[in-house]
Amino acid sequence: MDIIYQLIQNTYISMTVLLVVALGGLLAERSGVTNIALEGIMVLGAFVGIWSIQGLEGFPYSPLTELVIFIIALSFSVIILLLVQILMVKVFKVDLFRFKDPEMQKSSESVNGFKIFSFLIPPLGLIWYFTLKVKRPKASITAIKFAITGIIGYLIAYSIQQVMIGIEARTQFILIMGMMIGGIVGGLYAMIHAHASIYMKADQIISATALNLFAPAFAIFTARFLQGGQQIQFTSTFMIQEVPILGAIPILGDLFFSRVFLSFYIGLALLAIIGYLLFRSKFGLRLRACGENPHAADSLGINIYRMRFIAVTLSGVLAGMGGVIFVTTTSTEFNVTVAGFGFLAIAVLIFGNWKPSGIILAALFFGFMRTIANSYSIIPFLTNLGIEKEIYDIVPYVATLFILAVFSKSSRSPKALGQIYDQGKR
Repeated sequence: MDIIYQLIQNTYISMTVLLVVALGGLLAERSGVTNIALEGIMVLGAFVGIWSIQGLEGFPYSPLTELVIFIIALSFSVIILLLVQILMVKVFKVDLFRFKDPEMQKSSESVNGFKIFSFLIPPLGLIWYFTLKVKRPKASITAIKFAITGIIGYLIAYSIQQVMIGIEARTQFILIMGMMIGGIVGGLYAMIHAHASIYMKADQIISATALNLFAPAFAIFTARFLQGGQQIQFTSTFMIQEVPILGAIPILGDLFFSRVFLSFYIGLALLAIIGYLLFRSKFGLRLRACGENPHAADSLGINIYRMRFIAVTLSGVLAGMGGVIFVTTTSTEFNVTVAGFGFLAIAVLIFGNWKPSGIILAALFFGFMRTIANSYSIIPFLTNLGIEKEIYDIVPYVATLFILAVFSKSSRSPKALGQIYDQGKR
């Protein structure tokens, strides 16, 4: 049983990288832009992100760090409450925060400000409750709802903060900062591809290939010039041996809350956010319209160039984060390689049929195949076969070719994928 748990936990490592990077590719390709530069973006994001982690390891733990951790925890609590609200509306058909006062509904700015401040400052919601109670009884009920939600949100944030402190928050803070920096660099680097392929109407494959060729060369030259070698080492171990409280749950604790990385939970959160963004929001509808029929979307007033530029930039952010996740979960140094995970992520995207639900399943499959290749020595059945290690190393890539050959005919890519959009042509 321990071997099964270990294989599953190791699968999460490769799965998380493929999931995050493939979600980045999903955003770009759903907008109609082919982004095969994910490999190069991962390399550059990992290079700067790991270098930042190396520098952050020398900084002392301070109250400012705790404040940042609490802000991160508060962000997670907002996501949790948002998911609860969506669940209530979709499943139980109950909207807890619908305004009953027609006068307040007339001004969207006042409503949005009311929501934000009542959540972030619960006492403000309580004050509004008492001031509105006489003049607008229905609105006062909504005020108290937001105030109570704010209190619950702070309690959730505090609980998440305590859990983070229990899992060596300083180390996890360094990881989060490295991922953020890697994501920013990846986004900036992807803007080159976005500008060339969208505004300058360059060939998308050639533009992306140029980024793939430039990134490792730049990383090697810069690392050797500044520190005399291309390896960038760090000492922190980011694996969480056991999540407090949750790790003690039978079976589930061993499967999801033991020997995992924080990036695993971040990847799942990104899956939920991007799935909702693409298929449950106006932004996602417009983005998908740009990838299916850009001329029809343009006729409805959607700025195709801007939507595609945003999508490609966001794909770079996720790919840069994926590069940092790859290095921090598989090694203690950056050696200017991400082992082809950028191209594997494209295979995951195609196998997942450009859908978040398909991508998570494809990432699990490819992650498991890579785990078998790396951990075959702990499986008695495979060890007794006497097969050479090199054979196991090529298994993930052979599986990639086989899967793409079998399922490529049934996959459906966005209709305008790879097409250069020219507003003057119809």
